[in-house]
Amino acid sequence: MVEGFLSPKSDIVFKLLFGDERSIELLTDFLKSVLRLPADEYEEVTLIDPHLKREYDGDKLGILDVRVRTKAKKIIDIEIQLLPSPELRERVVYYSAKMVTEQVGAGNDYSKVKRVISIIITDYPLIQDSTKYHHRFVLYDPETGIEFTDIIEVNTLELVKVPEVEDGTELWNWLKFLSAQRKEDLDMIAERSPQVKKAVVRLMELSNDERTRLLYESRQKMEWDNRARERVAIKTREYEIARNALEKKMSIEDIIDITGLTRDEIEDLHMAN
Repeated sequence: MVEGFLSPKSDIVFKLLFGDERSIELLTDFLKSVLRLPADEYEEVTLIDPHLKREYDGDKLGILDVRVRTKAKKIIDIEIQLLPSPELRERVVYYSAKMVTEQVGAGNDYSKVKRVISIIITDYPLIQDSTKYHHRFVLYDPETGIEFTDIIEVNTLELVKVPEVEDGTELWNWLKFLSAQRKEDLDMIAERSPQVKKAVVRLMELSNDERTRLLYESRQKMEWDNRARERVAIKTREYEIARNALEKKMSIEDIIDITGLTRDEIEDLHMAN
């Protein structure tokens, strides 16, 4: 927990906030702040199964955080990623392609394919060449700027790039809500936005629910355990690289550069060998 409430950017809490039938209004308000869709699209926002179908034996099962269908049958998926993932972009493209192919039946009626929109929220810098916190990507010609199709659209939202000073958008309010660390932050956002205020109320309800807290704590423990295993695996690999480098008579300075180990660690390894 952060200061007296569950972090809304935790995937467990995020799904309870936006992936529950009781929260369709919250979800709709959030989508309106992100996407460029006609107002009537939001008249029917329906939660659908977040599991993507396997196309063949051995195909990976994709599980999205929240997946919805709009009035015109456009499909929107929302994911939140707290830790850097080197394959995130490839995975987003893969999942988007699966959501397109799922719509094409045995008759290959491509006219039935509806737009697939992904919203990817990260708690780390994702688009390195820009300071903007919201980007919208579609297929287009980079020389002329002409759009080929918007059948696949990817929106990226980077929490770490949201400025401290409000920019007059409802999206700023929502992202400040997701990244809030103090109760004062939630209170400030609730005063600014009636839409986000409803999310703040729901978050406090979840934070006071014992079952939700247990789910949250279990998820946090699993994440900490996974991070610990990753650190051990990385350290083991660094030691293995250093050991091989020592056998090849590389200098300690060069081994420090390629492994990130300290001089003492490398010297201890050398003595052990």
